[in-house]
Amino acid sequence: MFQAPYPPYDPTDTSGFSYDTVVKRWPIILTNIIDHVHRLLHDMTLEIQQVRDSDVSKAEELSKKIAEGQEIISEISRLKYRMARDHDLENIPQDGDILVAEYNAELESLKQTSRDTWFRAPWLYAECYLYRLIRTYFNQRTSWRGYDPFSTQKEEMFKNSGAAIYQIATTMHELESEKVKLQGDSDKLEVLFKEMIQMCLWGNATDLSLLTHLSPSDIEHLQTVGKEAQEARSDFILKDDQGAVWSYIKTLANQGRRLDFVLDNAGFELFTDFVFADFLVTYTPYFSQVVFHPKLFPWFVSDVTPTDFANTISSLLSPTFFPPNSTTTPDSVAHLQHMVTRWKNYIDKGIFTLATDISNGQKMTEFWNGPWPYWNMNELAPELGQWLSGSGLVIFKGDLNYLRLAGDVKWPVSTPFPTAIGPLAGSFPLLSLRTNKADVAVGIDEKVAENLDNKGEKWRTSGKYALVSFLPGRINQ
Repeated sequence: MFQAPYPPYDPTDTSGFSYDTVVKRWPIILTNIIDHVHRLLHDMTLEIQQVRDSDVSKAEELSKKIAEGQEIISEISRLKYRMARDHDLENIPQDGDILVAEYNAELESLKQTSRDTWFRAPWLYAECYLYRLIRTYFNQRTSWRGYDPFSTQKEEMFKNSGAAIYQIATTMHELESEKVKLQGDSDKLEVLFKEMIQMCLWGNATDLSLLTHLSPSDIEHLQTVGKEAQEARSDFILKDDQGAVWSYIKTLANQGRRLDFVLDNAGFELFTDFVFADFLVTYTPYFSQVVFHPKLFPWFVSDVTPTDFANTISSLLSPTFFPPNSTTTPDSVAHLQHMVTRWKNYIDKGIFTLATDISNGQKMTEFWNGPWPYWNMNELAPELGQWLSGSGLVIFKGDLNYLRLAGDVKWPVSTPFPTAIGPLAGSFPLLSLRTNKADVAVGIDEKVAENLDNKGEKWRTSGKYALVSFLPGRINQ
């Protein structure tokens, strides 16, 4: 197994993102879960009063769910207490779900070096562990098993994205009349490709586990997708391999290649992923199929689950999902319906596929919910490694996927991207699209980084800067 020559980020550095996470972000996330379950229990209590006489079995069922919900609140409150006091991470109880043994084995190895407390554990392991533990709290209660405590939050955030979504739908509609011309004009396709890739990149600005203090208007600003905004944002891409990935993609013409998307956030970002995939399949000759890779259970608040994937299509097709907006026109509504209907047809025909629906896909997908860096994918998940090795391009979306590619260790910023991803380099053509929201960053000119540091820019964590990192696969792999 590959071991990096640098230590992982952890909260022992009180100036770093990891420390801020343990002190601020995680307690906020846990408090939000507690508040959400409290509201649900309040609604259930009112419902019991309404059905007590007319439906005794329903009232009993609700009473049981309330009691179990109170147990969940108690467990999460205990977790907050232990976290704030740097208590040890406890073994994840067996709940009949995936990866319990794997998390506990990793935790045992951390115990050997006294790195098994909340302020000493490597950040990457600890945050992955946190979401797996939360999963257990719900799984151990019959009435709550499999419940997604972030689903309402994800849906509300998605609803706030209507203005940008209608704008993009109209933009895509305008391409349709140029479709035939575009497929034979690589220069025009390149211009559009760079527009699409930036839209897809900055769609990652919406991350519910990180944006704990932003109002809907702040989020809408982050999601601005007009051409002028894209041009201005190009200065904030500290590593920009757009030209290199386009040069590679052009070699794939008329080969019927597959594109794989390793997804990040649900909602607006998933919408932009669909748009990007649609552009590459519908308007270019380079790809004929797209496989989307989700997480199997709720993860880092806003990551895409299979349920989120399905709900995205149905929500976009619903005429009442987005609240009324003064910028929305009947034409833009029709454009969105037309585009998403095409996506649904692609799903029905297998042109767009969720990874869990392919042969052995459920097992392959487990890897994304694990605590490991991606360096050792070929050893830990050989079926997944084999699948991705057959891809024309694998796009890794977002901050967490980037951290796991680079192992979330303290690489010098000038470390070449292929060095940072270890033995995974060359396994398949790889494109990482990431807005910077955590400390690790590689492939950046040292002088650029020093200049930003000297200006006091929090370029590693603010989400204001981004990295577009491409690495081709080995020839004749």
